[in-house]
Amino acid sequence: MRFTLLGAGVLTALMISPAASAGDLATSRSAMRAQAMLQSGSVPMLKRAAADSFVARDVVVDRKGNEHVRFSRTYRGLPVIGGSIVVHSRNGRPDSVTQTMDELQRPDIVPSVNRRKAISVAGTHFDVAAQKAPTTRLVVYARGEATPALAYEVRYVGVKKDQTPTDMRYIVDAHTGQLLDKWDTIHTAGPGRDPRTCDTASSGTGTGLYVGQVELGTAQCSNGRYQLTDPSRGGGRTTNMSNRKVGLGAAFVDSDNVWGTGTNSSSQTVGVDAHYGVSMTWDYFDQVHGRSGIADDGQGALSRVHFGRNYANAFWSDDCFCMTFGDGNGSSVTPLVELDVAGHEMSHGVTSRTANLIYSGESGGLNEATSDIFGAMVEQFANNPTDAPDYLIGELVFRQDPNLPYQTALRYMFKPSLDGLSPDCWSPELGGMDVHYNSGVANHFFYLLAEGAVVPDGFGAGTGANLAPSDMVCNGDTSLAGIGHEAAGDIWYLALTGYMVEDTDYAGARAATLSAATDLYGAESAEYAAVAATWSAVSVE
Repeated sequence: MRFTLLGAGVLTALMISPAASAGDLATSRSAMRAQAMLQSGSVPMLKRAAADSFVARDVVVDRKGNEHVRFSRTYRGLPVIGGSIVVHSRNGRPDSVTQTMDELQRPDIVPSVNRRKAISVAGTHFDVAAQKAPTTRLVVYARGEATPALAYEVRYVGVKKDQTPTDMRYIVDAHTGQLLDKWDTIHTAGPGRDPRTCDTASSGTGTGLYVGQVELGTAQCSNGRYQLTDPSRGGGRTTNMSNRKVGLGAAFVDSDNVWGTGTNSSSQTVGVDAHYGVSMTWDYFDQVHGRSGIADDGQGALSRVHFGRNYANAFWSDDCFCMTFGDGNGSSVTPLVELDVAGHEMSHGVTSRTANLIYSGESGGLNEATSDIFGAMVEQFANNPTDAPDYLIGELVFRQDPNLPYQTALRYMFKPSLDGLSPDCWSPELGGMDVHYNSGVANHFFYLLAEGAVVPDGFGAGTGANLAPSDMVCNGDTSLAGIGHEAAGDIWYLALTGYMVEDTDYAGARAATLSAATDLYGAESAEYAAVAATWSAVSVE
């Protein structure tokens, strides 16, 4: 049994520059320098056609002052899916470029197929009722190794049978009418304001279902009551969906700023877990990586709890800039507000605002793994005694179920195959798997990089898993010694924000993490060598 949670459904600080708005980027010195390098043709190995243009999307300056400027690409004004690049410079000089698009040929941009045909083709694959009329736009599709094609990106929006919203993108060839690709922008694990003013920062206490008694950032209203809104963290707020599936939810309001009872008898209880989990994720990214919120703009996001009825999932949506948590299925799965689940969903937002890894194939697996990785790192950062740090995802969500005799977590980062579906090692077939399964290889890599070829307590000889060090690697190299989760987290964060692009695959992830290790520790460092050896240990060469 496999749940589509969290998507099918972390101390060395990096000095990262704050994210800029579109207007700020136009005048950012780093962006202007990188754009000048592009215009002068001085960026090494950049593949571009004469009519390609680039628009700066994000700037990261690492702690050594190296600049990483992310650009989206257009061709004759059309967005190029798979065409994003990152320009890397050192000491003001171009050093390298990250790109997945090598082909210089460009398609005829006059379509042979009309929009109605593209909508019809996409509609045959959308198997739920559409909530509104589908929309289209012309794009250049350049994922993978195929020649770039003119295509329609068709968007369909609806709700799946299990209550999960779906916001599908279908790529339909504008000359042949064939479906080229598809993915969902809902990545599975603000409300209407109270008319009273509720913006005075306060500190409350709460008792959650999983986290025990914790401090909460709250807001005091002008009438003396309190809301689960956190002005100290960008105004992030938690609302109660009351088992509905539409809307932004109602504000949690309390008279004494003491929230929840530790049981489901109080609707506030899971609100405590979600609110605390999101605040710990905010603090992790802020204090460890210098990132102020999901978009690095100091703005908090919405968290919705009690979504749907018997909804055994959680998800992130760019559309509402929100995280949503179900109450479980009433039997084997309890409310999906565990600390690492909250970290997982909020990290989907960080990915969408940086590398924007497309949610299919190997890039989709890396997207999912990134959320698992940072979910585990948030547990390490919070160090909450009632939800101790580990490399299990959602282990507190499961109840003992005779139909699930061994599974005790949603994912096992140290040995992904323990769930019966996720691979431990890379293979050419990986890209054809569901992203929640092929993510296992990156999860496995991260665990080994952080901890080495070590069997976690409770999974060694004589247990249900009965693992030995030789079971932890794919190439027999049990000599792997971890570099610690702090260094591993630093490397993955810089690789994500500074080197990965929308279509990065596992080979690209190896290159990205090696580049990040070089920037942070040097090409001759033990950390660089560990990254290379660890990718080999999961069969990514």
